[in-house]
Amino acid sequence: MDYQGIIDKFYPENTQLRQILMIHSQLVAKKALAIAHAHPELCLDTAFLQEAAMLHDIGIFLTDAPGIQCFGTEPYICHGILGSRLLQEEGFPRHALVCERHTGAGLSLQQIQSQNLPLPHREMLPVSMEEQVICYADKFFSKTHPEREKSGEKALKSLEKFGPEGVERFKAWMETFGCYS
Repeated sequence: MDYQGIIDKFYPENTQLRQILMIHSQLVAKKALAIAHAHPELCLDTAFLQEAAMLHDIGIFLTDAPGIQCFGTEPYICHGILGSRLLQEEGFPRHALVCERHTGAGLSLQQIQSQNLPLPHREMLPVSMEEQVICYADKFFSKTHPEREKSGEKALKSLEKFGPEGVERFKAWMETFGCYS
């Protein structure tokens, strides 16, 4: 898969947004691959981890998040589902699932409904081990300060707004994956 070609298609110019996306995605990919190398017993697909980590936020340009140079019309929380649609249209359904399922620590149907989130009413929880690793690795890096890796505690704190379910899932991932740089 040529993930760079997909990035080039949706981010054709070297804008500040493309730079934010690339730096963030590279850091997430690096952390996901470090986890894979530290845990050979998980038999993770490292080629897929690299590709999917680089594409997990492909839909951000469609959202309204001016602080990170996104001037679209959709709420930022929709970036995963928007990216999923883009990747499905490109013929990458497995990568699309990573986009859809990485928001927060994944979102359950109950969370989506109880918080009245502007998302489809279905489960959006990471299922495969690769989905879980990318979702986990993503929480250590913001797009507003990509140069600073968050501690596990700060990553946990950032998940509180999504409710206790995601916090507990993240804690379980911390136990399984650790905090590798």
